[in-house]
Amino acid sequence: MVIGTQQQFVATATGFGDTSTAVKWSVSAPSGGSLSPGNISATGLYDTTYPAPSTVTITAISVAMPVVRGSVTVTLNEAPGAAGPALAVDAGDKTHAISPDIYGMNAFSMATSLGKAVNLPIDRFGGDGTSLYNYKLDVTSAGSDWYYKNSVEHGGTQDNSSFNQQVMNDRSVGAKTMGTVPMEGWVADKGTGCSYPRSIYPNQVKFNPYDPKCGNGVYPKGTNGCAEDKGCDIKGNDPTLIAEPIDNASWAQGWVTYLVSKFGNAAHGGVAVYSLDNEPAWWNGGHRDVHPNPSTYDEVTNNGIATAKAIKTADPTAGVSGPVVDFWFNYFYSKKEIEQGWKTAPCHLAGSNPTDRAAHGGVPFVEYYLQQFNAASTAYGARLLDYLDLHTYFAGSYNGQDVGLAPAGDTQEQEVRLNSTRAFWDPTYTDKEHPQPNYTTDSNYTSSCNVPLQAPQLIPMAQKWVAADYPGTKVAFTEYNWGGLENVNGAVAQADILGIFGKYGLDLATLWGPPDPVKQVPGLMAYKIYRNYDGNNSMFGDTALSSTSANQGQLAVYGAVRSSDKAITIVVINKTYGPLTATLSLENFASKSGTAQAYLYSNANINGIVQQPAVTITAPSGSGKDGTIGYTFPTQSITLFVIPN
Repeated sequence: MVIGTQQQFVATATGFGDTSTAVKWSVSAPSGGSLSPGNISATGLYDTTYPAPSTVTITAISVAMPVVRGSVTVTLNEAPGAAGPALAVDAGDKTHAISPDIYGMNAFSMATSLGKAVNLPIDRFGGDGTSLYNYKLDVTSAGSDWYYKNSVEHGGTQDNSSFNQQVMNDRSVGAKTMGTVPMEGWVADKGTGCSYPRSIYPNQVKFNPYDPKCGNGVYPKGTNGCAEDKGCDIKGNDPTLIAEPIDNASWAQGWVTYLVSKFGNAAHGGVAVYSLDNEPAWWNGGHRDVHPNPSTYDEVTNNGIATAKAIKTADPTAGVSGPVVDFWFNYFYSKKEIEQGWKTAPCHLAGSNPTDRAAHGGVPFVEYYLQQFNAASTAYGARLLDYLDLHTYFAGSYNGQDVGLAPAGDTQEQEVRLNSTRAFWDPTYTDKEHPQPNYTTDSNYTSSCNVPLQAPQLIPMAQKWVAADYPGTKVAFTEYNWGGLENVNGAVAQADILGIFGKYGLDLATLWGPPDPVKQVPGLMAYKIYRNYDGNNSMFGDTALSSTSANQGQLAVYGAVRSSDKAITIVVINKTYGPLTATLSLENFASKSGTAQAYLYSNANINGIVQQPAVTITAPSGSGKDGTIGYTFPTQSITLFVIPN
């Protein structure tokens, strides 16, 4: 059986009279190995995984008499070598500068060794816990992530806080820091306690297994009039049990003023960028104990402008990013009207009752936000928003589950992961989770409840918004994750994403969940191929070259010139389950002969990038200008060519 394919198995249990002939299926790998055997469905459909063991055993077990079973051993083989698509990099077509900030990460307390390994350019302090972070006490609330419980983050003091520690860690590896300022009107005011204590609400669905005094804030069915099988949110709690009210702008100005006094302003190595809170679509979910109502156009926009002014007053050299929205429909509607839409017949869709958008001229939320910041900046006399900040969790789904933040899975799941990186750029890619926004004045509006899908095209879409509504604003994707970082498949996906970010001119990106340097080495290697491929801090180029593949789904190619030494650097990614031999054309390549250095990351050496023998560059023939490289790219691999000036 070829890795990357599926096989249907059939078995029937007989000889038991009138009892069931049905069987249950299992799959196992040889004992002593660490490789996954793949998955087999309840109906006997087997999916391989990669990397795969040499054999697997498929077993059918009688439902009527489990002691009766039959097995077959299946040999798994790599797909045979094949011809790959034509590749081209135009050495004479420099398209744009590649921002180093696209190689950033999120890490609350990243080990400095990880930051050094990837020459980390920017490190974000973000996530749900930062929405209520109190810099004076170094405490926060976990919200719904963990029983609405408060905790001390690091040292428990202003000068020895977790955020300050991150700034110092970042400085030690040469990374900039991106902070998050609260904007929900509350911050945690103590290092202990929770919003739904057992002493006040003794009947809750769940309690903290490590601190049973704190519950999840949900009544079970039958308690206090709850009629929902899944339980009902407790309402009317006292937010002062864990938090204190703040004026968002004053709080932000005070914090930034303090940080400037301690670390200097952004222009002199202080905190570089401040995000205006985190994911407003879920303020009334993750932090419903202090913010029970869904966010609106006016709340997010007006509070954002006021807070941005406060930040710029304290440090005019710092960047500001917002609105930090993470939800496809929140790009187009406020959370308030999304929830209204879900409750509105007959379609019950996010856009079914768009009262907030209608009250704001029918302008999509993100575009309205940009327009208002543009106008406010003009009145203020200086730019107030430096980055349009979006979270882009657009990895595809497999068997009803998002592959982002998940293990690599079988090869069918792995293919979903690789295919869905197209969400960032491809006008032909759609996903059932992302229908068109369908506002009544949209050119493609339909009254049908079966709304057509829309290609996200996340980078071009965001760039188009900026160009129309607030020119000069940069685009940042400050959370994303495609999963599988423990596996070469996740490395291939992550390397593809980083290549896409550079090719399409994204300005800043920070991966959510930095690769664990022990358990997720492949994810780390995806960064190192661009940031430190030889262990001597050598990097991928910083000026993009026009690069094309005849089939991006098989071989992706990304080229760039390195300004420090004019070397041409080219990353080629094999997304398939067999080796592909292809010709890479070096268009407008001046040299008549020479060699390229080659570096490979694949499952052959999962723990590191390996330098390969030098590769011959075939000179152009006659008066031609195109050199070529012929090469075989291994299964699920990342190859880097470095062509000296």
